Amino acid sequence: MRAAVLHEIGQEKLEVLDDVEAVGFGPGKVRIRVRATGLCHSDLSAMSGVLPQPGPFVPGHEGAGEIVEVGDGVTHVKPGDRVLVCWLPACGECPSCKRGQTQLCLAGFMNAGVPNFRRTGGGSGDVFGFAGTGTFAEEVVVDAKCAVAIPDDVPFDIAALIGCGVTTGLGAAVNTAAVAAGSSVAVIGCGGVGISAIQGARLKGAAQIVAVDPVESRREAALRFGATEAVAPDGLDDAKQRLTAGEGFDYVFEVVGKSATTRTAYEKTRRGGTLCVVGAGALDDFLQINMFELFFDEKKILPSMYGGGDVLTSYERAIALWRAGRIDLESLITHRVPFASINDALDQMRSGEALRTIIEL
Repeated sequence: MRAAVLHEIGQEKLEVLDDVEAVGFGPGKVRIRVRATGLCHSDLSAMSGVLPQPGPFVPGHEGAGEIVEVGDGVTHVKPGDRVLVCWLPACGECPSCKRGQTQLCLAGFMNAGVPNFRRTGGGSGDVFGFAGTGTFAEEVVVDAKCAVAIPDDVPFDIAALIGCGVTTGLGAAVNTAAVAAGSSVAVIGCGGVGISAIQGARLKGAAQIVAVDPVESRREAALRFGATEAVAPDGLDDAKQRLTAGEGFDYVFEVVGKSATTRTAYEKTRRGGTLCVVGAGALDDFLQINMFELFFDEKKILPSMYGGGDVLTSYERAIALWRAGRIDLESLITHRVPFASINDALDQMRSGEALRTIIEL
């Protein structure tokens, strides 16, 4: 089968190979024929080494498709079922799961260290899948809990987005920050996840939503999705002065994953306000906050992992809101590319041209 492989961390291009097979099928596993997969910025971060990931590996974790085969003991899905891929499934048994914080379950991360694929041709050898999945492939074998059944009326491309970007951004506003009606919000970084956070803030009734991004097309898109104002990074200070009388925003979402933008977000949050960190950053990128301001300003710093709530509930909520026309998911897909042109999708993400690109398999 075909799969897009990064041979070494730090390379910028993927190679589409046809001598790859999905491995590991057995009890408790499922084989999925991937029909659509989105490109998330986390895929680029893993390719560059910002996020830890063994290589060589197949990127992709935001996918949807059909069940081809189920292993012994799998009863919740069957061959032919339409599913989305959950890259962080809850085991249901660990302390985090028992506390109801299923988004903090580490069981899924254990899969990232086990090869999902193998080369069968001249370049034989093990190949890993990003985040234990690897949806930039025609088929993937994953733990059965990674396969979440979706209704027939949900297209594969929409389901793929719900599998990561939409759930992450929407949940940050709805679950983690719990944006209050009438409040002021700023969102720094307006790709697919940031736009989803904007939609979440709008759903929660925020009065002012300022979108911040250096790319003009993304700022224009943010306005269509519910932002009340959109500015380049150098315009954020002025927006803070005009809209909050210099006090700062009630909520600021950092959706970039860098200490510099997180520090900016902290400074633009009002005293007693909430900074919600959504972007996934590097292990060696440290945020500096002095102990006096941390105490004196009483700002809440809330990291948001995968939307900060039970992902199965979040999936169902996103589908319900999409069906009701309360959130726009179709317009998040700004580009589509065939699998053979997957590197075009990488370029679109790096330039900021795309909110989300769907790779069609």
